[in-house]
Amino acid sequence: MTSPSPGLEIERVFLLRGMPPLPTPHDVVRIEQGYFDAEAGGRAGVGTEEGRVRRTTDREGRRRHFLTRKHGSGLVRTESEREIDSATFESLWNETGRRRILKDRHRIAESDLVWEVDRFEEPAIVLAEIELPSVDREIVIPPWLEGWIVREVTEDPAYRNSAIAFGLAERRND
Repeated sequence: MTSPSPGLEIERVFLLRGMPPLPTPHDVVRIEQGYFDAEAGGRAGVGTEEGRVRRTTDREGRRRHFLTRKHGSGLVRTESEREIDSATFESLWNETGRRRILKDRHRIAESDLVWEVDRFEEPAIVLAEIELPSVDREIVIPPWLEGWIVREVTEDPAYRNSAIAFGLAERRND
């Protein structure tokens, strides 16, 4: 097995038919993400680079803010992320316009990996993601997820968070 290089994201993504019954306990955070315009490296389909800001809020109301850049498509992408202060977030958030998503992320540890199940507020979709240490790492679908997977969408750019945000922005402008 080969380990990913620093800054590599190796992730498989699955479209679910709804929200599965999740094991407890597990972590939950509310995520607000905004994407920069296509000229700044935003839109999936326009290019393979995206830039975003993210605010996470945990169950206790603690907030964290991040600035992220991703490049590439499919299973393996490069990623750079750094934590930023709330004032920087607010300033950058204003630059994302209507290219935003809101979702609840549920993190469930399974063996030595963590599944993330994202329930989007709009559109009403649920995705399950698993980040892997290598491209050749096999995964086992956990029992609580069996029967909920519609199909794998790792290679489908329509299910990237940035594509969802840009699609929503286009509908909001109509």
